Amino acid sequence: MEETRKDLLMQVDGMTCQGCVNSVTKAIQRLDPSAKVDVDLEHGRVHVSTCAQSLEIAQALNAAGYEARAMTL
Repeated sequence: MEETRKDLLMQVDGMTCQGCVNSVTKAIQRLDPSAKVDVDLEHGRVHVSTCAQSLEIAQALNAAGYEARAMTL
């Protein structure tokens, strides 16, 4: 059975450049290789379409050096 994809919006503090965008994207795609990641660097937000849970994504981003928390859509 295929897992249900969900759209998540994360507030991610500490992103300052394209390198951060790449790091955040890679951290999320390690959890879910098929995740679609859209980073809004200016507002410090990341929109993710994924099968992973928001807590898992926040923990992965925190481990990568960013302060992340889920936001409501």
